[in-house]
This record gives sequence, C-alpha cells and structure tokens, in this order.
Amino acid sequence: MKKKLKIGLFGFGVVGHGLYHVLNETHGVKAEIKRICVKNKNKQRDLDSAIFTFDKNDILFDSDIDIVVELIDDAAAAFAIVKSALENGKHVVTANKRMLAENLGEIYELQRKHNRSVLYEGSVCGSIPILRNLEEYYDNDLITSIEGIFNGSTNYILTKVFEEKKSYAEALKAAQELGFAESDPSLDVKGFDPKFKLTIAIAHTFGVFVKPENIINVGIDKISAVDLKYAKENNLTIKLVARAYKLEGQIVGFVAPQFIPADHMLASVRNEYNAVLVEGAFAEKQVFIGKGAGGYPTGSAVLSDISALTFDYRYEYKKFTQGEGFSFTNNAKVDVVISFHEKSAISPTDFETFKGGYQGNGHQYMTGSITLETLQSLSKRDDISVIIAPQLSLVATEQKVASFALNV
Repeated sequence: MKKKLKIGLFGFGVVGHGLYHVLNETHGVKAEIKRICVKNKNKQRDLDSAIFTFDKNDILFDSDIDIVVELIDDAAAAFAIVKSALENGKHVVTANKRMLAENLGEIYELQRKHNRSVLYEGSVCGSIPILRNLEEYYDNDLITSIEGIFNGSTNYILTKVFEEKKSYAEALKAAQELGFAESDPSLDVKGFDPKFKLTIAIAHTFGVFVKPENIINVGIDKISAVDLKYAKENNLTIKLVARAYKLEGQIVGFVAPQFIPADHMLASVRNEYNAVLVEGAFAEKQVFIGKGAGGYPTGSAVLSDISALTFDYRYEYKKFTQGEGFSFTNNAKVDVVISFHEKSAISPTDFETFKGGYQGNGHQYMTGSITLETLQSLSKRDDISVIIAPQLSLVATEQKVASFALNV
C-alpha cells in the first residue's frame, strides 16, 4: 500500500483515545481516522461530533475506508464487526483478546478466504511486540516455552500489596481509578484476561489453535494474608504467571499465581508492567518487558499494526503452517503450596506426591504435586488458596494425552 490509508474506528474509550492521540502526534504513519463508531449518543466527547457515527454500516460499507480498527469491549459484537469488515474487503486491527481467543481459528480461515489481514499486537501484553517477534524472529527456532506476567492490572495490585502494604481491596480500587482494572475486575483478578492472551500466544508460539475454555486459569482473588506472610518470611513475592510449555511432544498451558524468589527476573517487574520470557533451542531464553495496561501503551501497539498494514504486512502463522501438529493437553502435574484453615478438608491424599506441611495460628500449609485438573478443582473452593511453588516442576502424567487442538 502506498496511499494514505483511511481508518474506521469502533470504540473511543481509553485505548481509542490513546490511538487517536499517538496517530496524530506521529509523522511516520500514512493513515488518518475518517469515522468513529460509538454506542452512547449522550456521552460528551472532546472531538468534533461530525467524525462520530452510531451506525456500524457507515464504516463497514464505506468503500473509502481501508482499515477497520476494533476497540470495543463486547467480544460477540467485535467478532461480527471483524467478520463483516473482512467480507467487505477491509483489513482489521484489533486489541480484543477475548474475541480473538474465542474465534482465532475461524479468523485465520477468514483471512485466507478474503485475502485480508487481521493484526492484533495490542491484544497480548500491551506495548510489548511479542506476536511479531514470534512470527518473524522465532519462526525457525524450536521454542520450548513462553511464560510471564500477561496482566498489568493484577501485577499492579500485587505490587501495591507487597510494597506499600495495601489491602487487596485498596489496591484493586487504585487500579480501577487509574483505568488499569475494569469496574467488574473478575476477568483480570480471576485469571481470564491472561488466559485469553495465552491462547493467542500459543497459536503463534506452537501453531496450536486451542479454545480458551480448555486452558486452566486460577486468579489472585483467593490469595490471603497468610499467603502474603508466607511469601515475606521466605523472601518470595507472588505473581500471576501465564505459561505454555512443550512437554513430551504436547503443549501444556495454564495461568496461576506463583511464589517467585526475590532474585528471579519476574520479581522485579512492577506495577502495570508485563514481562514475557521466551525460550528456544537456538536463541535460548530472552525477556521482553513493557507496559501492559493503559491507553497510550496499547494505542501505540495498535498504531504499530496500522503502520505494518501500510507495508502490506500480515501474520503468516508460520508455526501452524510448518505442520508439526502439536495438540494441547492438561495431563500434567505441578508443585504447589496449599494454605487453608485447619478445619478444611485437605489431606495428603489430595496430592499426587505429598512433600510436607506445617501448622500454626489456626492455619496449615501443605506442599506437593497435584494434577492440573486438581489445581482447577481446588481453586474453586473458597476455604483454601493454591499457589504454584517457587521452583516450577511440570511433569507429564501417565494418562493418555487428551487433545484439545482446534482443527482449522
């Protein structure tokens, strides 16, 4: 593409504002926003009303618009917009991780069918350019793992809890006031948001399209004062970690809080910053750190995708097309620390391998290995807290591997 591209923007919230400002302050991207589609007709906005529309068709069927940028918070409506845009010959840029995670296999096919691109760098870890690096830099590396802090809101909360001794409620309120967490924070604090991002990352890391409901997620909402005391006494911190590994020819991935040693690189990642660790056979381990929340960081990632489209860039899904044919499994076991009140019904028999425990002040700890299915089951109980042990030990179980790969 050589001409100045015309953009149709859906949504004008925090990220939409961020995109508008970074686009107008940069001089290197040949693109301009022609129309912005919004839902609330009564909301006061700081732009000329002529640029706004309340009818999605004003953008989707405007032949002058080259790129649809989708930045709304409704996953089902977002997918309908993306599908219609592609069918009408428009490229798409989006940052909607839930929509992408739930529909990525079909979006891959729609791109091929209509010969148009969908770019979504801003959907995974904000300003960190991880997806394009996975596509271009690591395309021929034998990647063994990807892991890290994929959610800025929970990292901000945990930072405030540990460093400023704020309560969980106080830290959550501060994150909401800064726009890092939504008024309903459950997608963040229960681990769904990083799970959606991990779903997308797995497709570009290992070439596996997996449905997000097949990935186990445990959040930080059950972390107790007892867990914080345990961490401080043992020179640890707690981080919500998303990870996927190649394990005996299969892909294992999950999201869960973990006790992190103070000298580990993830321990120093603070506030709304994200971190991604990629390990491969050739490049070995590399670390990416950047802001994972906020209008400008995500807006800059969206702008990067728009810029890439001016050069006809598209994802090639190289790990998928290379045809290694990995499948996704939850058949693995992991070391954990379980804290609970002494009256809770937890016993050594709940572990695959029980390693030990102790009791004090009405609370108990038990450590050992459990299956990922048990991790998910225990995490749903209100009377206990399950946190991954400081030294991750991930072992395949002996059962037949269950395949969760999505055929596309």
